[in-house]
Formats: sequence, structure tokens, C-alpha cells
Amino acid sequence: MADADLEEIRRARLQQLRQQGGGGGGGGTGAGGEGSEQEGQRQREAEQRSSILAQILTPDAADRLGRIRLVKESRATDVENRLIMLARTGQLRAKVTEEQLKELLGAVAEQQEKEQEKIVVNRRKGGGWDDDDLDDLLAEV
Repeated sequence: MADADLEEIRRARLQQLRQQGGGGGGGGTGAGGEGSEQEGQRQREAEQRSSILAQILTPDAADRLGRIRLVKESRATDVENRLIMLARTGQLRAKVTEEQLKELLGAVAEQQEKEQEKIVVNRRKGGGWDDDDLDDLLAEV
């Protein structure tokens, strides 16, 4: 009976590894299909994004955004996300020019700076100094 339990545990663990993409040793049909399906989904999303951006950006603005991507990919992605959101909500009436893209870049940079300016103070509980400790220290001198 212990052998049957061990075999069941092994099968469950192997199935878990296959689902996580580890694959295991024995020809898993599910793991390979899921990986290519996810890759295909990512590729379709990237094509949709580039199609939308091609429709809403002038060639100069698209070129600038490409150069920004080379320097700082996260900022370019933030700008693209904002542009796509504006396009989907119907807030863009014409193609975005290079000057408008510069303004949007400034807004994104300003927002990121505000997020970085946040200061977090962690106070230690117990074992720290307080006013009584300072008075005790001065009394000893």
C-alpha cells in the first residue's frame, strides 16, 4: 500500500511540474501546447499594439518613440499604453505629432518622479531611544 501511495504522489508531482512548464521526462503533450499558445497570444497582442500605434502616430512621432524605446523601454511602454488608452476611449481626434508626444513624455516622466519621491519611514518598536534614555545618559555625566 505504501508503494501505491508513493506512486500517486509521484504522478501528482509530475502533473504539477508539467502544468508549471517544467515538462518532466515523459513526453508531456500539454506543456508544449500551452507554451506555444501563450507565445502566439503575446505575438497577437504585440501586433495589435503596433497596428494601433501606426494608426495614431505620425512618422516622426513613431520614430521618436522608437528611439526612446532604445534608451528606456519602460518609459516607451508607459507612453504607448497611455496613447492606446486615449485612442480606445476616443480622446484622440488626429494623429499624434512629435510635439504632442514630447508633451506626453514630459507628463509620464513627471508622474514617475512623483512616484519615486515617496518617502517611507519605518519606525522600530522597542529597543530604540526615547527622551528618558537621553535624560539618563546626561544624568550620568
